[in-house]
Amino acid sequence: MKILMVCLGNICRSPLAEGILSNKINEKQLPWIVDSAGTSSWHIGNLPDSRSIEIAKKNRIDITNQRARQFTKSDFDEFDLILAMDSSNYNSICSLAKNENDVSKVKLLLNYLNPGMNGGVPDPYHDGTFAEVFHLINSACEKLIEDITSNKLNKYE
Repeated sequence: MKILMVCLGNICRSPLAEGILSNKINEKQLPWIVDSAGTSSWHIGNLPDSRSIEIAKKNRIDITNQRARQFTKSDFDEFDLILAMDSSNYNSICSLAKNENDVSKVKLLLNYLNPGMNGGVPDPYHDGTFAEVFHLINSACEKLIEDITSNKLNKYE
């Protein structure tokens, strides 16, 4: 299974989500691949925000090998599941979809934690709530793994 985490700039939320989920799948020895991207082009090539790096490091996760990139239409072909951090990014991703199959791959990450609520992971860039965002993403990733691996009909097991 290939999963893509997407936020706006690919320097705060989605790098954390990539790092958290990658760490969990490595611990559980799942044959999944995780990447991240942003819907904007503002930070292409940049490291994650230093505050994201710091909170990840406090939780024994290294995200310093990541570099920001922009989401592209080809990501629909490359990934099985595309997880948006909020509804604005969800809509931006879906606007690039070529067909309904592409749209069906796009989900809101927090719907794994709170099904049907369509909540968004708050952007910590301006208010500095990186610890809270880390814990929220961590909980959602736990539930994501649980939901996917408990589905006995899942082709990704």
